[in-house]
Amino acid sequence: MTDADFDYIRKLLVDRSAIVLGDDKRYLVEARLAPVIGQLNLPSITELVSKLRSGSNPAIVTKVVEALVTSETSFFRDISPFEVLRKQVLPELIVARASERRLTFWSAACSTGQEPYTIALTLREYFPELANWQITILGTDISTEVIAKAKQGIYSQFEANRGLPAKLMVKYFKQTGTTWQLDASIRDMVEFRPFNLATAWPALPMFDVVLLRNVMIYFEVPTKREILTRIERVLRPDGYLVLGGSETTLNISDTFCRMERAKGGYYQRREHASLSPG
Repeated sequence: MTDADFDYIRKLLVDRSAIVLGDDKRYLVEARLAPVIGQLNLPSITELVSKLRSGSNPAIVTKVVEALVTSETSFFRDISPFEVLRKQVLPELIVARASERRLTFWSAACSTGQEPYTIALTLREYFPELANWQITILGTDISTEVIAKAKQGIYSQFEANRGLPAKLMVKYFKQTGTTWQLDASIRDMVEFRPFNLATAWPALPMFDVVLLRNVMIYFEVPTKREILTRIERVLRPDGYLVLGGSETTLNISDTFCRMERAKGGYYQRREHASLSPG
């Protein structure tokens, strides 16, 4: 891959997804585009870039961007955010929403669906009192390929084992050969959509909890600031924003601040973070 090829692909990725690749990511580009080159029967990345430059096939652009986007996830990933959700956040929201009996969640950049399904499993397993509530769980990702897999709810033994308690696997999954499929009653709790955080957002409901974990690490500060501003518009005033352990709103947003009483990357609007019971 030439320097010109690498620079073109990096610019393409920024333009389409706002994700920034550092100078040291050449190996990653080569590794992730190798299968794309094979599928298209092309001799090299240079030939692939030539096709991208021509603009004659938008599907190839989509394929390249999706191949370069990181899709790392697992059930109950980093466990702490979901412990906080179960023990602290959900009980508080249930009290706050008792009159309307409705809860709405958004798992942004959800990859193959384990995160929104973890929310659904948590609600079903630990909060039977929500059976008659209106529950909305939205899972979105820029990659149509991973969204298609998420909708199926079918996982390999390795994917199912990662973070998923054995009792939940036995109770909510059915094994077929070497794969495990999540029960339809849980799958039906989640709506999946393709969604690009870096472009114009479609109409969204107001959310009680937005999970945007391990996503903003790939964006530059102006993009982070814009995304947080947009989230502010779709998060209820006393709602919760959940970021990854290495992410922060510090020096990016004056609206959100970390909830010191709730470990696991939870943020609220500044006026609520200090007033919420703890």
